[in-house]
Amino acid sequence: MRPAKETMTRTIMRRIPAVLTLLSSLVIPSPAASFGEEYQVHVQAGVPVRMRDGVTLMADIYRPAAPGKFPVLLERTPYNRRDAATGTFLASRGYVVVLQDTRGRFDSGGEFYPFRYESQDGYDTVEWAASLDYSDGQVGMFGGSYVGATQMLAAMAKPPHLVAIFPYVTASEYYDGWTYQSGALMQWFVSSWTTGLALDTLQRKTSARSRPKEWVEQMPLETYPLLSPATATDLAPYFRDWIEHERGDDYWRQWKISDHYHEMTVKALHSGGWHDIFLKGSIANFIEMRRKAATQGARNGQRLLVGPWAHAATSPEGKIGDVVFGKDAVLDMNQTILKWHDFALKGQTNEYASGAPVRIFIMGDNVWRDEQEFPLARTRYTRYFLHSSRGANSVAGDGFLSFEAPAAERPDTYEYEPRNPLPTIGGRLCCGPALPPGPFDQRPNESRSDLLVFSTPPLARDIEVTGFVTAELYAASSARDTDFTAMLVDVEPNGYARFLTDGIVRARYRNSMEQGEPIIPGTIYKYTIDLWATSNVFKAGHRIRLYISSSNFPRFDRNLNTGEPILGATRMEKARQIVYHDAGHPSVLILPIIPR
Repeated sequence: MRPAKETMTRTIMRRIPAVLTLLSSLVIPSPAASFGEEYQVHVQAGVPVRMRDGVTLMADIYRPAAPGKFPVLLERTPYNRRDAATGTFLASRGYVVVLQDTRGRFDSGGEFYPFRYESQDGYDTVEWAASLDYSDGQVGMFGGSYVGATQMLAAMAKPPHLVAIFPYVTASEYYDGWTYQSGALMQWFVSSWTTGLALDTLQRKTSARSRPKEWVEQMPLETYPLLSPATATDLAPYFRDWIEHERGDDYWRQWKISDHYHEMTVKALHSGGWHDIFLKGSIANFIEMRRKAATQGARNGQRLLVGPWAHAATSPEGKIGDVVFGKDAVLDMNQTILKWHDFALKGQTNEYASGAPVRIFIMGDNVWRDEQEFPLARTRYTRYFLHSSRGANSVAGDGFLSFEAPAAERPDTYEYEPRNPLPTIGGRLCCGPALPPGPFDQRPNESRSDLLVFSTPPLARDIEVTGFVTAELYAASSARDTDFTAMLVDVEPNGYARFLTDGIVRARYRNSMEQGEPIIPGTIYKYTIDLWATSNVFKAGHRIRLYISSSNFPRFDRNLNTGEPILGATRMEKARQIVYHDAGHPSVLILPIIPR
């Protein structure tokens, strides 16, 4: 840890930044200035905050340079607290803004271990912030991704002065929907995220292990060691723990947000993206807190905002992946933080006080729409049955979707070879530019024989799909364990196949993610694949298309088909997969159709 900087105070004038960075990988264009009173801003940098166990965390404080008391806005981040643009903007609008490095990150003391200390440190920091001389005793929080997790975990601890939160693109638990999905490891995310986290840890630990006074005596001179880097295990011991705990066991239960909704008392603006890796949790947090929160005020104080966003930057013209959704798709983050807390902490009558509790972006039409609930009460869940005659392998096959239930049909078969998995093309990914997230054209995969393709004929009219998407698959495998994947795409008349949403199920966790159940090779099982949610208008002339396969790598880890634990596994087996769609085994895609 670097020595704590001397606390200093200086006065600066507000300036509007060109961009606002909330996450290390997410940059969102800043809004124009809002109307109302503006203040000059005092900044205190490097303010120590002592936790209950004696560890000191470091924070910067931005506050109005004016007498009186103001609500506090707190951001607790592992991605470096230094964000003068955000702090200055919000403080100039009448808030005390506290930006803090979480435990073991950058200038804060202690050791970083994801999720472990965020409830207690969040509680202690909220109560410390509420006690500041210039605080009016109300605290709100904001931020996205892991910074959203610090809010949910703080709310789980029930600090008395935490009134409102704004968790953006974050999860509802840290096993299913953060580290695993339906039993499969979200490999690209946990790997790339851990690599990013390890950089600061590497610097901290390497500095702590530096012994130049001892090393200088070493001979010959060219063997001077320069530095003593930490091992991978020292940098991120939690990564191995995640692999070892591949079931939803007690290791994960200690941080399971969804077990604590009934205790929470905060108002919350839950914001997610249709292409975001944590979409399921963002929606679940809204639905369950609206239903279960501890007080009527908290239940009534839940809001949901879902755009077309991915876990990455949205360009100024609204481009995500390779699709331009328009400038209306760009979120004014500063203004959203401000308006939400103006309502929740200052009681201002704005859109969050009088508007609908749900606001969603309808892709295809590329417009925003207000709703009273999610999923929508007027949803008509519609079954599209899987069919083929010659075989649905690749886009050259004859797989199709129909409202008509199957009668006697031969099953589809393919070989899943984990040494040659179906490659991930966009979708719900994080982190970094090596594999960009968002909607991309899936046609490069459509020629593969290990991909089953089922499509509707060109649509005669527009069809809106908004809500939760599910596939029910009757399938058998030659393996003792395997995966089945599903992806929904919107196919344009020119063949462009745009990603909408996807899902996976690991066979041994088909009934429970807490206890694995091996499958018997050759036995037919019913698999329910949760494709999470989307909102899209399939235009007339487009096709609704479903892909079925057994891999989506590296978004998910490859199932090696052996049934062995993933920790230490290297042995691979090829699997012969059989997908049934007949009268006794009616495999089906279930879509939430919205009448228009």
